This record gives sequence, structure tokens and C-alpha cells, in this order.
Amino acid sequence: RMWFLPAVLSLLLLLQALPCWLQAPSPAKLRLVGPGSRPEKGRLEVLHQGQWGTVCDDDFALQEAIVACRQLGFETALTWAHSANYGQGEGPIWLDNVRCMGTESSLDQCRSNGWGVNDCSHSEDVGVVCHPQRHRGYLSESVSNVLGPQDQRLEEVRLKPILASAKRHSLVTEGAVEVKYEGHWRQVCDQDWTENNSKVVCGMLGFPSEAPVKSHYYRRVWNLKMEDPKSRLKNLTQKNSFWIHRVKCLGTESHLANCQVQVAPAQGRLQPACLGGMHAVVSCTAEHKKSRAEELKVRLRSGAQVGEGRVEVLMNHQWGTVCDHGWNLISASIVCRQLGFGSAREALFGAQLGQGLGPIHLREVRCRGSEQTLSDCPSLEGPQNGCKHENDAAVRCNIPDMGFKNQVRLAGGRNPQEGVVEVQVEVNGVRRWGTVCSDHWGLTEAMVACRQLGLGFANHAIKDTWYWQGTPGATNVVMSGVRCSGTEMALQQCQRHGPVLCSHGSGSSSAGVSCTESAPDLVMNAQLVQETAYLEDRHLSQLYCAHEENCLSQSADHMDWPYGYRRLLRFSSQIYNLGRADFRPKTGRHNWIWHQCHRHYHSIEVFTHYDLLTLNGSKVAEGHKASFCLEDTHCPPGLQKRYACANFGEQGVTVGCWDTYRHDIDCQWVDITDVAPGNYIFQVVVNPQFEVAESDFSNNMMRCHCKYDGHRVWLHNCHTGDSYRANSELSLEQERLRNNFI
Repeated sequence: RMWFLPAVLSLLLLLQALPCWLQAPSPAKLRLVGPGSRPEKGRLEVLHQGQWGTVCDDDFALQEAIVACRQLGFETALTWAHSANYGQGEGPIWLDNVRCMGTESSLDQCRSNGWGVNDCSHSEDVGVVCHPQRHRGYLSESVSNVLGPQDQRLEEVRLKPILASAKRHSLVTEGAVEVKYEGHWRQVCDQDWTENNSKVVCGMLGFPSEAPVKSHYYRRVWNLKMEDPKSRLKNLTQKNSFWIHRVKCLGTESHLANCQVQVAPAQGRLQPACLGGMHAVVSCTAEHKKSRAEELKVRLRSGAQVGEGRVEVLMNHQWGTVCDHGWNLISASIVCRQLGFGSAREALFGAQLGQGLGPIHLREVRCRGSEQTLSDCPSLEGPQNGCKHENDAAVRCNIPDMGFKNQVRLAGGRNPQEGVVEVQVEVNGVRRWGTVCSDHWGLTEAMVACRQLGLGFANHAIKDTWYWQGTPGATNVVMSGVRCSGTEMALQQCQRHGPVLCSHGSGSSSAGVSCTESAPDLVMNAQLVQETAYLEDRHLSQLYCAHEENCLSQSADHMDWPYGYRRLLRFSSQIYNLGRADFRPKTGRHNWIWHQCHRHYHSIEVFTHYDLLTLNGSKVAEGHKASFCLEDTHCPPGLQKRYACANFGEQGVTVGCWDTYRHDIDCQWVDITDVAPGNYIFQVVVNPQFEVAESDFSNNMMRCHCKYDGHRVWLHNCHTGDSYRANSELSLEQERLRNNFI
């Protein structure tokens, strides 16, 4: 019985420890660094107890590399590198004799000698080479997920204006650098301060580049304050807690915390910080330094906010996307700065901001951080190596705080994403809050409001808001006649009346919005239109229903029915939803209109416009397609169809799926009976009246060159409205955004 007591005690101790054992600590962070490193390859380092250290190459093989690569967000490993192939690291060697089964989710779950137990030197630091394909669960590389706990103590950066002229501007572009460190603002010493440091600071604040500073002038101002015995600044500078002692950046960093930062002198409190120095002064500019020859143009598409979107580049006169293999914050920052923004705060993978349609121009983009444009970066062309549009790269850039968000708010909604739009404007020299008149209020204006609020896209533009209670004292209309192009950053930038002129006065009919983080994006398959177009002479006896639904030209009204025929330009159309939300009709099923002739419901009265234009843009023939049925005709493998017309089912187009309208159904044509032979432009516009919100309206138009000789028709060079730079269809949206921003 005596042997039984220790066994019971051991069991009790085991059971007591079991809950703690079940609560596994979060996996240690990994990173790949060193000379010649890329997002997918480099010296393997692990974060333990707030300090980065290396891994010894003893017993390290492909199985261990696979576990490390999977933890880093890649699908697998290609190989590993021994003997400090990516340079010798510094600090502790945290792991040695690592042995993995291959099923572990993180490297610290593998067997090893234990943390810090090793018989290695840094000449044995191991490196890994991962497959560039990210796994589906890994969505982005952001500033926040590349900083360790030590780095995250350095939180924000701002410029404190010193000149009187700088203090008068709401947007500060020049001033003393202040860093928020562990919750308190500190100034940075200017000793050893470089242009690279200034570049990183400006990038964080949303500016593409730094500008020269009149350092002699600022030194004189500083000396005058130091000579004043009553100066508060003089007393503060004598405390080490006032300073960040040293900063050293390469200029490629996305955040100051990625630079070498020395908070206090090496001797600590025994030596005063910034002895003989002053605060570092930085000047930023909104103008990007252009390269010698920009043969590669860049734009962002489908982003909810200014400065974010899918990356598209112009090559061979056609826009295409960039594959996310090798995509990282350094390359993303080059794109952001080229577009006039700051550095990137997030590099997104896996078409997180929607899939493109068309060519994939670039992959394996390998920017070093010093390039002026994306065309300066080494890269490979074409979509090989497994790149598909589900791998389209995207960015979120740092943009300056213009203060626009503080000039608009929502009130009375059921959630923070909806409500009456209230704006702050100047009335008789006094800034006042009030509402927006809903006359002419539409989806374009609502899009600008949601962007200004930082709430993404507009889901609905609401004209009657009697059921929402606004803010007391802010119910008077202070803005009317608002007309936006859709590219503005704030409602205050849109065209509007001088004196307020509102047909219904104040109160229940003020403008409102409902915002959403994601939206659909419909794009026409231009190639299919080009391949399926043909002419048909159709007898009037077969066109009664089409005539009833206004699918024929007006001259058909004066014909001797049912004798004669109409000449129809027929084609098939395939409409993709490349956005991040399903495309649904604006109204519910209870408001759909039944059309007895064709015996179907119209969920959208005008879904597409079909037009034949002269070369100078005059319309010579037109047609329209009501949404008699929105459904998922086809979805790619792995996606389930959600919408079908049968049995009065729900209508819509699922993300990633498409709706096909065959050439042989009614109204899938343009009536060209009255058109003379010649050269024309054939145009299709999807969702022409903006009835349903989309993330990108610039690709809703498709155009073809059309030749008609009186007997046959040819369509060629069919493309969506923003696919080509030639032919004058290039959208000016990005340029207007950039101009408004500057």
C-alpha cells in the first residue's frame, strides 16, 4: 500500500497540471532576413522573450524547412541553406538540433535542445527557401505583423509644426519629429539623422518623398530657446525621457520601428541623451520624384478607400494584374510612392481586393526599396508558375490625415454603418453641423460619403430618412445641389449650391447612406461578344414580345405588323462578378415586375444598355436588356451556385461566378434596321443607371470596333472601358484622385 500513495500523488499532480498543458502558448514568430533575402527565402530567425535569434543548422533538413515555411504563410519549402548562406545573424542562437515530424503547425512544436541550448556559432545559421505561393489562410503582410513586441512599443509618428506658417495649415508637412513610445510622445535627436530617416517618416505620414530642410534656420530658433532661462523646452531637453537618442534607417522600411532605434545612450542615465544636438526636423512633399522613363504605369482598382486597391500595370497598351508570388511590403511601398501616396501599410495576397480580368503581366516582383517606379524593379513577365487571378496582388497605402473624416458623421442609424449624413461647413464665418439636401442625391454621392467616413463602399443612397433621428441642433440643411464625380475624397470637394436651395426644406428628406466594407464588381467578357456576333433578319411575327418590351428601334412602331422584318445585331454576353460581395437586385422579390408576354419577372428594369455609335460618339442604334433573370449560369470548381431563376428563386450573381445571356434569347441584340453601312463603335454598359453599388464602375463599359457593309458585320478589338490606354477610353479616376489628394 505504501507504493500506492506516491503513484496517487503523481497522478493528482499530473491532473492538476493538465489544464495548463492544454493551454498551449501562442507560437513563436518567425522571419526571413539577411543579405539576398526575399519574402520567401532568407536566414531563419525566431522571436523568443522579446528578442530575435537564429536557428542552428545541425539536424536541420527539408522537413523542418517545410514546417517553418508553412508557419510563415507559404504552401511548402523548396530547400534549406546551411553554413550562414544568408549571412551571420546577431544575438542568441535560440534553437539547435531541431527535429520535426512534418505535421507541426509551428517550429517551436518540434523537438530541439531547448531555448538557447546549443553548441553552435553564427557561422552555422540556417536559411530556408519557401515556395512563393502563399497558402489560402495567409492574407497579407502588414506593418503590424512584422513588428515584434519590442518594436510595437514604438507606436506612432507625427510632425510638430514650428514655423508660424506651418501652424496655420491643417495638413502638417514640416516640423519636429515626435515618436509615441510606450504611450508617451518623445522628440528624436538630430545627430546622425539622414535623408533615409526622413523618407521613412514621410512614408508613414502618407507622403511619397522628403524635401530639403532649412537646418540653419531651425538651429538658430533652437539656440534662442536654449538661451532663454524661462524656456520650458530647455528644461524638458535635460531629461532623457524627452528623447529618442538615435535612429538609423535604410530608407526601405515601412515603419520607423523597423529601423535601428536607440532610445537612450549606451551608458543609460549616466550620459545625457542628444548632447549638443536638437530635435530632428523633417519636411515632406506630396510630389513624387519621377523616374527618367516611366515605361510602366500603375493604378489601383476596387479599393474601398483612397490609396488601396488591386495593383494593375500598363504593358503593351493593356492593363493587367501582378501575381502575389514574392509580393511584400517593400514592393508595395514602391507602388504607393509612385502613385503619390506614402509607404505601404499592408501588402495583400490572394485577390483580397477582388480579381482582375485580362492578362497577368508581372510575377516575382523583387524591389529593393530604392526604386522610383515599379518598372525599375526586377520581375518576371507572364502568368507562369501557377499564377492565376486568384493570386492578384493588392496594397493599402499610408495617406495623409487631411481632416476630412472629422467633417462628416452619421446619425440615427441602427448601426455605425448607416444613418443621416451630417456635414460640417462654414456658414457666415462660423463652422456648423447640418444635413445634406436629398435632391439629386444618388449612389455616386453616397460613395464619396462612405469613403470620407472610412466605411468602405455605399450600399444604398437614401433620400427619405424620416425614420432616423438626427443629432439635435444639426437638423438644418447646410448643403444642397451636391453633384460628385465619384473620385472626391470628401463631400465638401463636390460641386454644390452656393446658397442652400432645397425643394423640401429641412427634416425628414435629408440624405442618408448605408455603407459596406465589400461590394460586387461586374465585368463583361469582351472576347465572347467579339466571337459570337452575327446578323439576323427576323420576321415581325416573331417580335411581338420584344416590341412590347421596347427592344426594337422606334421605326418599328410604324411598320405594317406582322409583315416585314427587322435586322438585328445579335451576340452572347457573359458577365462576371469579380468583386468581394454578391451582386443582388436593388429591390426585393415583392417589388419585381411580372411581364406576361415573356412570362418572367424583371428584378432590374434596365440591366444593360446596348448601343451602336458613330466614331465621334453619336448614337445611331440602341437596345436595352432588362434583368429578366440574374443567376449563376456557371461557377468555377470549388464554388457553389447560389442563385437560380427556377421556381421564382432568389436572383443574383455570386462572387467569382458569371451570368450568361445567349445570343438566341429575346432582346439580346441591337436593332440596326435603319443603320447605313459604315464603321461604328459597338458599346455595352452593365448596370448603366448605377442601381446597384459596385466597387469599380470604370470597367462596366465594353466597346468594340464594328464594320458593317450592309450584309455582314465584323466586331474587333473588343475590350472593357479601362483595359487599354489607347483609344481614349482610359479612365481618369486615378489622376483625379491624385490631384484631389495633392
